[in-house]
Amino acid sequence: MSSTTVAADRPDEYPLMPTYGQPPVQFVRGSGTELFDRDGNRYLDFLCGLAVTSLGHAHPAVAEAIAEQARTLLHVSNLYETVPGLEVAATIDRLQGGNGQVFFCNSGAESLEGAIKLARRNGGRGKYVVVSALRSFHGRTLATLHATGQTEKHETFQPLPDGFRHVPYNDFEALENSIDPSCAAVLLEVVQGEGGVNVGDGDYLRKVRQLCDERDMLLMFDEVQTGFARTGEWFAWQHHFDSKGDVRPDVVTMAKALGNGVPIGAIWAKREVAQAFQPGDHATTYGGQPLATSAARAVLRIMEAIDAPSLAREAGDELMGKLLQVPNVTDTRGLGLLIAAEIDTEQVGMTGPEIALACLKAGLVVNGISPTAIRLAPPLTVSTNEIDEAMEKLSAVLEGDS
Repeated sequence: MSSTTVAADRPDEYPLMPTYGQPPVQFVRGSGTELFDRDGNRYLDFLCGLAVTSLGHAHPAVAEAIAEQARTLLHVSNLYETVPGLEVAATIDRLQGGNGQVFFCNSGAESLEGAIKLARRNGGRGKYVVVSALRSFHGRTLATLHATGQTEKHETFQPLPDGFRHVPYNDFEALENSIDPSCAAVLLEVVQGEGGVNVGDGDYLRKVRQLCDERDMLLMFDEVQTGFARTGEWFAWQHHFDSKGDVRPDVVTMAKALGNGVPIGAIWAKREVAQAFQPGDHATTYGGQPLATSAARAVLRIMEAIDAPSLAREAGDELMGKLLQVPNVTDTRGLGLLIAAEIDTEQVGMTGPEIALACLKAGLVVNGISPTAIRLAPPLTVSTNEIDEAMEKLSAVLEGDS
């Protein structure tokens, strides 16, 4: 399958900064699990814009909600209330177990920036350090970049803001030994998405909760990639904690799937934690504006109507099982429909990113998450027929038949 792009046709005139490298394809429309490029080629999207379009592309109810809101009220300052924002905040709070408050923003990185500020506001002067995990990913702003436990990403942008430490993931002893009175919070992904789809151990996470209680620190979960049913629960932390109980995180960040492609992020915090923010402490011009929250309201209504967590669990089990039947796939890991497939790259003769590019040429969108693995995150509504077609395409790539 061949495709053309402006970047390839006229590289000297390309108007976008080179932060993503040269794009291999230009997509012009989508429907459900399908994408189409400017040359008319069809692709199965098993990446969802990095776990964003969980209801598939161009979902009619989401599209109609956006259009209707655009005809009604696009934007007012956050000094005023709007109906869709209140409704989305109430739904998020209910899904988190209640007795919390929400701050809206525009992206995952923004939600983490706000959470870091909230941790410092709660800690007070002298209690400001955030401890996160090696191989984590929390964003590319200066603070969230330093929170990210990938030191190779830090060097270009030194000096980074002070106040961050990194310890091995799933290693409670290492975490405990890193804590001192300056620590305000522990920040973890329940599943490390960009770090390789590494799943947190339930016993480890529960011990971290207890440690945070003992040392007067906040437990903050980054659910930007895992939130809103991606892993088979509304939020990945609910695999390990009772969402209706007292033992749960203090702060949860989210974005991606909330808008199904419309930019929106959010911070949820327990009410007593959220109250540390005072007027003027944190703000955003566009966060939670009516267009974005109308899209999010539609997304959440649809997800609840179709029981999205159950769909993710069932389709995830099916996809994991079928991946293990693909030649040269040696293992899988993940939760729900956030999955990594380990591949015998020596046998195949390609790295993970090279396999992803070969899949793209075969009409399957995935990405290389490590030198030996690819990541799959299809829509929660993916069908058995689409899973079978995707496995046929992947098999052809790994057997050299594409």
